[in-house]
Amino acid sequence: MRKFAETYAQRTGTYFCSDPGVTAVVLEGLARHKDELGGALCPCRHYEDKQAEVAQAFWNCPCVPMRERKECHCMLFLTEDNPFCGDQQTISLEDVRALAAG
Repeated sequence: MRKFAETYAQRTGTYFCSDPGVTAVVLEGLARHKDELGGALCPCRHYEDKQAEVAQAFWNCPCVPMRERKECHCMLFLTEDNPFCGDQQTISLEDVRALAAG
């Protein structure tokens, strides 16, 4: 998920949140959903039935709002005009592990 997110950010001209802890937690949640559910379901929303949501694919990362309007509810992919936008499009695996655990 980390490599996917880095590539997607670079391709879309978006950046990770200025707080790398947000990026780490979201990436960890996406990876967990990918492993458990078979799809990178947005980890920042509540779902009655996660399997049904994965099958529908609307909230699978990158979700439809992100693909259509560059709107990321999770604050993983931010446009430069967002006040929480950082200047990074990469994050190390070590940082993801450390920050997501903390």
